[in-house]
Amino acid sequence: MNQLRSLFHYLSPSWLSLRLAAIAPLPVRLIVGYGFIAHGYAKIVKDPENFAAILHALGVPFPHLMSWATIAVELGGGLAILLGAFVPLIATPMIVVLIVATFSVHLQFGFTSIKLMSVVNGVPRFGPPGYETDLLYIGGLLTLAFGGSGPLAIDTLLKPFYLRVAGAISND
Repeated sequence: MNQLRSLFHYLSPSWLSLRLAAIAPLPVRLIVGYGFIAHGYAKIVKDPENFAAILHALGVPFPHLMSWATIAVELGGGLAILLGAFVPLIATPMIVVLIVATFSVHLQFGFTSIKLMSVVNGVPRFGPPGYETDLLYIGGLLTLAFGGSGPLAIDTLLKPFYLRVAGAISND
């Protein structure tokens, strides 16, 4: 009976969450960082001029500049999130990209990101994605910005430096 009680103690959600809380940001960083890099890379592979034409068709001002700025935010921001570097700072332009995508493209298609429309010859066909995924990415970025990058992050390694700089600035 004691062994069974001991086993249930280790399987307790509160016991597990206390021990795993420190690494909780890691899967969020991996998913969000990789997702942004994948989207930026896809824009490079499909030619940034094509993305600029899409932005122009959507009425986005300065489409060429905005296409390259979006690609830079997606690639650079994704890498920074993966590494856990400057997360509170880099999260802001990443969230702006997501908000623009939500209002310029996804909002008109509703909330759901996956819309199974039909299956033709065993191949599923999907409708246009809604803003669900944008909100999930925003939630992940806000979680990392407010909750921290976790122990396996450059921000954690640089924390003493950040504190020294903040102390020097407040003493001026």
